[in-house]
Amino acid sequence: MISVCLYFQVHQPMRLNQNYSFFDIGVSHDYRDEAANREILRKVADKCYLPANRLMLDLINEFKGAFRISYAITGVAMEQFQEFCPEVLESFRELADTGCVEFIGETHYHSLSFLFSRDEFRRQVRMHERVLREFFGVKPVTFRNTELIYSNALAQEIEKMGYRCVLAEGADHVLGWRSPNYVYQPDGCCKLKALLKNYRLSDDIAFRFSNQAWSEWPVDANRFAEWVHAVAGNGEVLNLFMDYETIGEHQWADTGIFEFFRALPRAVLAHPDFAFETPAEAAARHDPMAQLDVPHFTSWADLERDVTAWLGNPMQDQAAELAYALEDRVLATGDDDLIATWRELLTSDHFYYMCTKWFSDGDVHKYFNPYETPHQAFITYMNVLNDLTLTVDSKLGNK
Repeated sequence: MISVCLYFQVHQPMRLNQNYSFFDIGVSHDYRDEAANREILRKVADKCYLPANRLMLDLINEFKGAFRISYAITGVAMEQFQEFCPEVLESFRELADTGCVEFIGETHYHSLSFLFSRDEFRRQVRMHERVLREFFGVKPVTFRNTELIYSNALAQEIEKMGYRCVLAEGADHVLGWRSPNYVYQPDGCCKLKALLKNYRLSDDIAFRFSNQAWSEWPVDANRFAEWVHAVAGNGEVLNLFMDYETIGEHQWADTGIFEFFRALPRAVLAHPDFAFETPAEAAARHDPMAQLDVPHFTSWADLERDVTAWLGNPMQDQAAELAYALEDRVLATGDDDLIATWRELLTSDHFYYMCTKWFSDGDVHKYFNPYETPHQAFITYMNVLNDLTLTVDSKLGNK
C-alpha cells in the first residue's frame, strides 16, 4: 500500500504597524497593525479557511474515513482566529471530531528559535502542544519545524521531546539519487521517522496550478492522479505538503482549485494500491528505507532550500541576534504581555520581509511582503524592538 499524505500549513503572522517610527520609541507601544491583521484574516478566512474546511469535511464524510489529511496550525494563527474569526476555529474542531485529521506540532510563534535558543524552542513547542490540547483535544506526535527548517540536530532534539515523526523538505542536494517517496530514519535517532516533501508534485499545485505559461497547464485531478500513481513501484509514501492558503487565496477559486481538490480523492483512490493517510499513520506503516544524514539546515524555501530566506544579509542577522539577545531579560520581567510581545517579534515572517534575494525567487518574496522594500521592514522592526528593549530595561530597573 502506498500512503498519500496531504499536509497543510496554516499560518498568519501578527503584522507590525508600518507607521511606527523612530519618534515613537519611548513614547508609544502601539506595535501591531490590528486593522491589517483583522482585514487580512477575514479575507483569507472567506476565500480559503472556511470554504476549504467545508470542502475537506464533505470529502471526509463522502469517503467515510478513506480521505485523511493533516494540518500544522501555528499558535499565532489560532490566537487570531480566536480574536477575529472564531468560526474558523470551530470549523477546525469539526474536522478534528471526524478522527480523520492529524494536527501537527511546531513552534507556537512560528519562530526560528531552534537556530538561536534551544530553551526557547522547547518552550514554544510545549506551548503549541498545550494549545492543540485546549482547542482540539489532541496531543501531536508528528513535528514540523518552522518553514520545514530541518537538520540532524533538530531531529535528535524532537525525538527527545517524545515525537515519533518529523516532516522535512525532500531537497535534491540532501537526497542525491534517492527518492523522497520513502520513509527515512534521521541520523542519530532510534525511533523517530522522517517524511520528506515531494516538492515537484507539491509545487505543481501550490505554485504552478494556475500558471498558463506552464507546459502542463491546465491540470485536472485525473491527470494529477496519474502522476501520483506513477510512484507505484518506485516508492511507499507520497508527501504533498503546501500552505493551506493555496486553496482559494494563492490559487483563487476561479482557477478551479476547489474543483480540483473535490475530485482528487476519487481520482487517487481509483488505484487500489493507494490510500490517504496522515503522517503519523504512514510513519507507523512503513519501515525506514535508509538513514537520512542532514548535517546542515535545509528548508522549503527558494531554489537553495536553505535558511537564506530568513537569515544571511546584515539586516536579517542584526535583527535576529538583537531579538534573541533580549531573551533572558524579557523572561526575567515575569510580565506575560511583554513576553508574548517579544515572542511575536520572533515570528519568521519578520525576517522574511527583510530578504534581499530579488533574483530567481524574487516574485515569491514580493508576493508575501507587505513592505515596499526590505529596508523598510528592517527599520520598522528595529524601531519596535528598540522600544520593547527600553520597556524591558525600565521594568527590570523598577524591580
